[in-house]
Amino acid sequence: MAVHTERGTSVVPANRVAWTPAEFTHHHRAHGDTDMRIVFLAPSLARLLPEHPAVFLASDLAREVLLALTGSRNYDDTAPGYSRSARSRLLRVLVEELREAHEQPLHLPEPRDDRLQAIARMLYERPADNATLAELGKTIGAGTRTLSRLFRNELGMTFYEWRTQLRVYHALVLLADGHDTTQTASACGWANPSSFIAAFTNLIGTTPGRYRTGRQSAAHASQLPTVVKPSG
Repeated sequence: MAVHTERGTSVVPANRVAWTPAEFTHHHRAHGDTDMRIVFLAPSLARLLPEHPAVFLASDLAREVLLALTGSRNYDDTAPGYSRSARSRLLRVLVEELREAHEQPLHLPEPRDDRLQAIARMLYERPADNATLAELGKTIGAGTRTLSRLFRNELGMTFYEWRTQLRVYHALVLLADGHDTTQTASACGWANPSSFIAAFTNLIGTTPGRYRTGRQSAAHASQLPTVVKPSG
């Protein structure tokens, strides 16, 4: 799943939690067979989480709390639901788990500078393009040093770090659509599967093959991506 805001795109693989703070206009898009759960937080709890969009790895406890908060007993009139006080306690546990979790490097920032936006559009359309920053700069009429400075100052990363994250995002979409590791590596611009596997594992925490197999074989309830938002 991907969550888009004016700040950029958060990639939310299975067993991750996307946090979207208040006043961020956003939309999500699911890729492949996805079971998404949405939880809203009161302002008193929301202020304990980051002021920017973030993605967290769901701990076992956080996942079970999310399932409890979004399970059938919350919507089925024939099953007893949680009381307001019980839901409040569960939400506090969830927030504490997220505060202890490390943010995942799965947010692709959106450029604001016109020159970076032009480069971003080209690479979104052609993620396999291996043009250097100098070559891309010639296309839009900007120098390498200027573009490098813009990437660092505006996006907080190098051009190559940003392009790697962009390619991993596209790789997640292709894997969700059933493409294998070799096909995905080629479509996203890696010279060989081994370099793709290394980059993917560094960001996602597991190999593309294991990630794809896990999506196919695991029960939906244990593989859900979740969106947490402030209420009101």
